Amino acid sequence: MAVQQRGEETRTRILDVAQEAFARYGYDATGVAEICRRAGVTKGGFYHHFPSKQDVFLEMLERWLEGLDRQLLLMRSGEESVPEELLAMTEMVPAVFQEAGGRLPLFLEFLTKAAHSPVVWQATVAPFRKYHAFFAGMIRDGMAEGSLRPVDPDLASNLLLSFAVGLLAMGLLDPYGANWGLVAQEGMGMLLNGIEAGGPG
Repeated sequence: MAVQQRGEETRTRILDVAQEAFARYGYDATGVAEICRRAGVTKGGFYHHFPSKQDVFLEMLERWLEGLDRQLLLMRSGEESVPEELLAMTEMVPAVFQEAGGRLPLFLEFLTKAAHSPVVWQATVAPFRKYHAFFAGMIRDGMAEGSLRPVDPDLASNLLLSFAVGLLAMGLLDPYGANWGLVAQEGMGMLLNGIEAGGPG
């Protein structure tokens, strides 16, 4: 058990150190040797946990999204209407920004790498497709419960995702440019005004 715990601690330390180095110096400028030096591990120790630097890079994305996934699923209690659930999700915005704070360079690295690496592209686009299916399912549930008027679920989901990604980008680029939590709530209200049952047709 102690060996397994030490292994997990080493893995986490490598991820934390690599994330900081990637964000500060860039992915290409950060070598495995530098990560090992900062994490206090040998190259053998590094490769015991990660087959390559790219695998570290991809696990960072997965690790960040796991927390987001848990929060989204908690919001889907089934006790509230879909519009109420969508509005409640905007309350996550300050926490998401806090978690993502300082990671803008890393997010830009993901996008840059995705343009040149099929593996990174697949790992980057997969969450978008998962969230698209998640929100399209919510829209269908809303129509079934009568809280949303009949709309194209895929189109509505793309609209929600575009709003969320744009909000994240703006909030990270200009954190003091607006009250982004309030923008999220009011923006979601405007979007829902167009698709709620009884709203403008």
